[in-house]
Amino acid sequence: MKQYHLYGIGAALVDTEITLNDTDLIQMAVAKGVMTLVDEKRQNQLIDYLQDHLVASHRASGGSAANSIIAASYFGCKSVYSCKVANDENGKFYLQDLQNAGVITPKHIQPPEGITGKCLVMITPDAERTMNTFLGISETISTAELDPQAIADSEYVYIEGYLVTSPTGKSAAIELARIAKANNTKTALSLSDPAMVQFFRDGLLEMIGDGVDLIFCNRDEALGFTQTHNLLDACTALKKYCKQFAITCGGEGALVFDGNNQFQVAGTSVKAVDTNGAGDMFAGAFLYALSQQYNFEVAAKFANLSAAKVVSQFGPRLKAEEYAALKDRFFS
Repeated sequence: MKQYHLYGIGAALVDTEITLNDTDLIQMAVAKGVMTLVDEKRQNQLIDYLQDHLVASHRASGGSAANSIIAASYFGCKSVYSCKVANDENGKFYLQDLQNAGVITPKHIQPPEGITGKCLVMITPDAERTMNTFLGISETISTAELDPQAIADSEYVYIEGYLVTSPTGKSAAIELARIAKANNTKTALSLSDPAMVQFFRDGLLEMIGDGVDLIFCNRDEALGFTQTHNLLDACTALKKYCKQFAITCGGEGALVFDGNNQFQVAGTSVKAVDTNGAGDMFAGAFLYALSQQYNFEVAAKFANLSAAKVVSQFGPRLKAEEYAALKDRFFS
C-alpha cells in the first residue's frame, strides 16, 4: 500500500465566474466554448467590459487538475498537489483552499513574488463555459515544484493537459511521468480542452511519451487528438497512447475502456446550468472510485452522477458536505 492515493500537477488559477450572453462574447471578440490564453492587459479589458456582471461573480480556487484533486480529496482520497502561486492575496487564498480540502502541497515550495494566475470563466445561458486565462506565475511551473518521494508514494499521478502551453510545465509533466513509471505509480492524463488538442497536439504527444495508463477526454478532444471522424475510430486510435481511457459524452454519459472491455455508461439526466468543471469532477470522482478498488463501470457511474451534480449548479465545485452526501448516496 502506498501512502497517497493521488498526486496531481497543474496550473493554479483563481477563478472569477460570470454569467453573460452570446452577444457579450461577440462584442468582446471571445471564442466561445474553449480556453484561450491571454495576457493580463487583455484580461483586464474583459473585466472592464463586464463590470456590470461582476456584482454576482464568484471567486474560487481553480485550474483543471486542482478541481479534480480537490474533488477526489473531499470524496476521501489522500492527495498531493504540485502547483505554483505567487506570494500575493490570491496565492494565499488558493493555498488555504487546498488545505481546507485536505490536499497536501510539497513543503519545499515557497511562493515567490509575482502574480498568481487568474481565469475569467464566462457562462452563457446554454450552460457552455468559455475561459480566458492569464497564467501569471503558473506559466513558470517546473520540475522544481515536484516532490519525487510523494510521487513514488502515490498510487496514481494525474497530469493536466493544459501544462503543454508552458515549456517548463511540459517538462515538469514529462519528468513527473518518468518518476511515476520508475516507481510503479500509474499515470493518468487529461487532454483538457479542444484548443489544446488543436494547437498543441505535438506537445501532448511528448507528454504522453511511450504511453500512459489512463487518458481522460471528452468527445471533441478524442476526435481531435486521434484525428478521426467518429468515436469508434477514436477509441481504436486512443489505445495506441494509453492502456485505458474514459471519454465523456455529455448527457449521454461516458465511453470507457478498462484495458479489456469497452462499454458505454449512461449519464444522469439533469438540467445543466454551468458545464464549467464537469470533466474535472468526472476525473476526480472516477479516480476516487478506482482508489477504492471499484471497477471501471462503477467508477464511470459514480463519475457521471458527480458531474451531473456539478453542472446543475454554478461553479466547478461542490460544498464540502455535498461531496459526502453524493458518495453516501451512491455507495450506500
